[in-house]
Amino acid sequence: MTTCRLCGSTNLASIVDLGATPPCERFLAAEDLEQPEVTYPLHLRLCADCRLAQIPPLITPEETFTEYAYFSSYSASWVRHAREFVSGAVRRLGLDGDSFVVEVASNDGYLLKHVVAQEIRCLGVEPSVNVGQAARDAGVPTVTAFLDSETGAGVRAEHGPADLVVANNVYAHIPDIVGFTHGLRSLVADRGWVSIEVQHLLTLVQHNQYDTIYHEHFQYYTVDSATRALALGGLSVVDVELLPTHGGSIRLWARPTEAAGEPSERMLDVLAQEKAAGLHELSGYTEFAARVGRVRRELLQFLTGAAERGETVVGYGAPGKGNTLLNHCGIRPDLLSYTVDRNPYKHGRFTPGTRIPVLPTEQIAIDRPDYVLVLPWNLRDEITEQLSYVYEWGGRLVFPIPTLDIVGSQP
Repeated sequence: MTTCRLCGSTNLASIVDLGATPPCERFLAAEDLEQPEVTYPLHLRLCADCRLAQIPPLITPEETFTEYAYFSSYSASWVRHAREFVSGAVRRLGLDGDSFVVEVASNDGYLLKHVVAQEIRCLGVEPSVNVGQAARDAGVPTVTAFLDSETGAGVRAEHGPADLVVANNVYAHIPDIVGFTHGLRSLVADRGWVSIEVQHLLTLVQHNQYDTIYHEHFQYYTVDSATRALALGGLSVVDVELLPTHGGSIRLWARPTEAAGEPSERMLDVLAQEKAAGLHELSGYTEFAARVGRVRRELLQFLTGAAERGETVVGYGAPGKGNTLLNHCGIRPDLLSYTVDRNPYKHGRFTPGTRIPVLPTEQIAIDRPDYVLVLPWNLRDEITEQLSYVYEWGGRLVFPIPTLDIVGSQP
């Protein structure tokens, strides 16, 4: 990658190089195990001019999202988060039966089903055929499309402008930031609102959350860089909320620039936090790669030690972030015999690159392993509760990030 996809600068500095991995959601069927896998460089860089952190766009969204393995509704905490967001947005914006809500990358309807329940007109725009069909089956109106300015204009012409456009956990997934942002502006009414949730680069760097770097995530935002990106499409950020999701996220509230007004005090506070951490210049990133190396060494020392002692270690979850971690650490079935997942779509498949079997969650209770390595560490509270039965036979839970943490008894 030689130029910034946001501003066109060639002044790009390395933050961390994670080698080369397969796409994180490209799980393998048994018949694929004798075939080669394509890997792509996973190297995060920072534009020194506009301060956008980014990886090269080596795969297209069409390759990843036309058929997708991730269904949001399998996370109870995520569904609860969506329900609370909808309730809060209805109150904040005064939405009612005359309003119209559009969600971009609406997945299986996990969020819009709460809008439907409040009898507010809505529409999902979801590129993945399989999860979009699941949304329609659940009663959520959904069109299958990738958002760009043309798609946004077409939806607006057919359905009218949206009072609220929701784009949760998608703004990092689009290499054409400018075209996507113009699509958001096309969808939203001239005095409407756009709400965007995306992982916060501040927490990613401060808490060693490097496993959230993968090929689906083309860029990684501070409030500073997100504000600059949205401005190119005619949207201005006026408020920011700090969220615990994904280990630390930001919810950006934006409006068409002509209706925006002044930024809130809490937005200014978050910008000040980012600046104090050095993330508005290169200095805030210089130690990150060294800390990533320590995470890798700690986890490998634990796994190899357990193997030497004859102790069993299995995984819990098969998220995209887990596959970055497994590939970067070079973990294979000799160190992690299998992982489990609640999503039946992944059962009987194998993790990309590391080729670790993915089994139903019930397998843990059958095998009673000594340790369970929790790969979706961002759902720590939810998963700790789900796995409380592991303590019954003296099993322990292992969380790899931000530093290795082995939980030996119920907290």
